[in-house]
Amino acid sequence: MSINEVFMPALSSTMTEGKIVSWVKSPGDKVEKGETVVVVESDKADMDVETFYEGYLAYIIVPAGETAPVGAAIAYIAETEAEIATAQSKAFADGAAAIPTPAPIPVAAAAVATPVTASQNGSNHQPGRVVVSPRARKLAKELKVDLNTLTGSGPYGRIVAEDVEVAVGKVQPVTTPVVTPAPVATPVATPVATPVATPVAATVPAVSSAVPGQVVPFTTLQNAVVRGMVASLSVPVFRVSYTISTDGLDKLYKQIKSKGVTMTALLAKAVAITLQKHRILNASYSDQGIVHHPDINVSVAVAMDDGGLITPVLQNADAIDIYSLSRNWKSLVERARAKQLQPVEYNSGTFTLSNLGMFGVDTFDAILPPGQGSILAIGASRPQVVATPDGLFGVRQQMQVTITCDHRIIYGADAAGFLQDLAKLIETNPQSLTM
Repeated sequence: MSINEVFMPALSSTMTEGKIVSWVKSPGDKVEKGETVVVVESDKADMDVETFYEGYLAYIIVPAGETAPVGAAIAYIAETEAEIATAQSKAFADGAAAIPTPAPIPVAAAAVATPVTASQNGSNHQPGRVVVSPRARKLAKELKVDLNTLTGSGPYGRIVAEDVEVAVGKVQPVTTPVVTPAPVATPVATPVATPVATPVAATVPAVSSAVPGQVVPFTTLQNAVVRGMVASLSVPVFRVSYTISTDGLDKLYKQIKSKGVTMTALLAKAVAITLQKHRILNASYSDQGIVHHPDINVSVAVAMDDGGLITPVLQNADAIDIYSLSRNWKSLVERARAKQLQPVEYNSGTFTLSNLGMFGVDTFDAILPPGQGSILAIGASRPQVVATPDGLFGVRQQMQVTITCDHRIIYGADAAGFLQDLAKLIETNPQSLTM
């Protein structure tokens, strides 16, 4: 006989606590070794968590919506059904809060209160979130299937491997007889249900705009940003600004925009190619010395709809053609906002871009991300009256860029040389970005 614990895992190197998004299994359910039992929100993504044990989910210590420190027990798994009661007794002995047992509910209110009970049991998959099994995610990547187009057939709408195989025609969907449910008791639709409208609010997510005077707790993502920004205060940095004419880049963008190319991808590509000549800008500091990264992975800052900031990574941006780079970027942004990124897709950057030009911002300073040596802040491209080489005046599209560097490993001349070559590439040879 044995009772095992499910622990809050460390899904990234910076993660100190995790939030339970939803429990895929409910108390009493059979679980297999390697099967996903819970979805956890790490610093910047929702991740499936598998169990190392076979048995029965006996008790949920941390229900959906709550957080727990990394390494803390979040559930008990009993080896046999007979041990479920023993596991629950152990939970109470350890001081775990009992899962509330819903009070008897009038028949007329039952249909309204049921979703709340489901939420308390932890199986409250939130609308808008796509929950995918690890095998299905891997298979979808191999077969190039967009998970957002699939409807899951697993528990609570979970996408499983069979759904991916059906999408590409490898297997036929299982056809099961359609059973028409029995009519719902008419008292549910009667005015008697009106007095119990209040419990519905328990299942409604928090409003997007804060009430004046209200203190809104940080989300897991916002907490991660706070920790990163505080850590950056200990790094000695300096900043260098440069003015770049973008007439050639703007012309190129108009030519290839219809092929799905984005300005973000063009800028990331230009930066990555320039970094090939200035590898020190792609390096980072460590206590042992300078870390020269073998790959050029460009992170690009993206604001999340519900608050916070995430930096999806365009890996090997210098080696990938602009069309593939643009497709990768579109996919990264979509999955970032759906909180479906894998950790390597947001924590493997070696250089960061922060572009506020689309908001009309002329110039700004960006804060250096932890673990990187440089970040480039990009302002808006605007028409400016400038002196031409022949001594006349002309109008040129120009943008201001400012680079922030870790002064422990990068010096002023390094940053200036990088910006000079970046400007030369954008101003005189933008067509090379498509080669």
